[in-house]
Parts: sequence; structure tokens; C-alpha cells
Amino acid sequence: MPLIDPLYVTSGFAVGLLVGMTGVGGGSLMTPLLILLFGIHPSTAVGTDLLYAAGTKAGGSVVHSWARSVHWPAVIRLASGSIPASILTLLVLWQLDLNSAAARSLINVVLSFALVLTAASLIFRKTILQSLGQVVDRLESSTIGRATVLVGAMLGVLVSISSVGAGAVGVTALLLLYPKLPMARIVGSDIVHAVPLTLVAGIGHWAMGAIDWHLMAVLLVGSLPGIVIGSYFATRVPETALRLLLAITLIAVAGKLASTEWNWTGSVLATAAQSTHR
Repeated sequence: MPLIDPLYVTSGFAVGLLVGMTGVGGGSLMTPLLILLFGIHPSTAVGTDLLYAAGTKAGGSVVHSWARSVHWPAVIRLASGSIPASILTLLVLWQLDLNSAAARSLINVVLSFALVLTAASLIFRKTILQSLGQVVDRLESSTIGRATVLVGAMLGVLVSISSVGAGAVGVTALLLLYPKLPMARIVGSDIVHAVPLTLVAGIGHWAMGAIDWHLMAVLLVGSLPGIVIGSYFATRVPETALRLLLAITLIAVAGKLASTEWNWTGSVLATAAQSTHR
């Protein structure tokens, strides 16, 4: 790969722009992009994207903190659940060995599930909020706090395996649990929480040897300016059509990943059967 590949830089900028404007699109787009378009191994794609996301969202966090669009109690509660869950998940992945066929299949399956879940959060967000909003309104503040920690734990597992989930899923959960917060503070809180989560998960993948530092550096060259610009326009750009387009893209990508995994598994089983027959 050339020292600075324009295609990687452009990809990083586009993803960073989406993350800044919507709080969505980091792992949801970058991880499958690395796997399907650039042919990166799934474990390396996830590990590299996690540290890439930590660096990218750190830039967005500075902008949102400066604009005072962060609800810190929600961030602390999410992190209280996500960080321990991430560490436990990383221990499980370490036992599996990231280079094994089992780990590869686990990552692709969870990634496909996370992409569909993210797309559903984007498409059905309004329906979810309307159907569950009245129930959440009757909950006590202590219950809201415990629910936020539980959501953080689920995000910790999902993000550590697939690098996906901290965006649309996290934003939808925050909208449901904190309906009185303006959208800018929801997005800002989600981005700030994603920094320690992706950093911890990324360090875990680094310890297991699943990081491409050169690739991450090139992606950051494009994504850091992208997320700063996107964060600036977060409250100025209508995002309904953007979210719908992003959701359709995620469903298509999830289908492609599932199809690729199915074909790969079938090929492995066929080869094993032939070897046994011989």
C-alpha cells in the first residue's frame, strides 16, 4: 500500500463526516468496508477500526465538549457497563484465538447482526420511541440509571466483537432513556462514550495482534477533518434522508457479509468432506 493511499483517506473522511453529523457510521461502515472492499481479515478490520474510531471520535468529543453538547451522567453510566463488559468479551476472544476459523465466523455473524440492528434503529427509531416512550416516562431516575448501565454492557459486548453498535443503537437507547435531551446532546454523549469503549476494546485487540497501524494512520488522515466538519454541521443538516440511505446501505452490507460467510463456511466444509473421503 502506498504511504498515503487516496482511496483510504477518502474513505476515512466520508465515514468521519457521517459520524460527526449523525453519531452513526463509524464501525457500521468502516469495518465492512475494510473487509469487503479492501480484503482485510475480519479480526484485523475490527481491531484496526476500534482504535481508528477511538481517535476519530476523540476529535468529535472535543467539539461537542466545547459546544457543551454532552450529558455527562449518561456517559458515566454507559461506561460503567460497557468497559467491564468489553474486558470480559476480550478475554473470551483471547481464548478463541482471533486467527481461528471459529473467531472469524463469530466476528462475521455478530457483525452482520449488529449491522441489521443498527439499520433497524435508524429506520424504526420513531416507532420505538413512541411505543416505549410512555413506559420509560413512568420509570424512576434510579431505574433509568440502571437501565443505562445495562445498555452500556450490551454495547460493550457488541462493539468489542464487531466494532459496531456504539452509534445508532447507542443513540436510540439514549433517546429512549433521556427523551428531554436535545438531539445534539444525545449525539455528543454517544460520541464521548464511544471513546473509552473503543479505546479499551482496541487495546485488547492490539494485545492479541489484530491491528494494522499503517492502515489506521492513513484512515485517520481523512477521518479527523471529516468528523470535525461533521460535528460542526450536526445541528444544521437534516438527517432523515441521510439515516434512511445509511440504513439501506447497512442492510445490503449485512446481506453481503452473511453471504460471504455462508460461502466460506460451505467451502471449508466441502474441503473437509473431501479430505475425509480420501
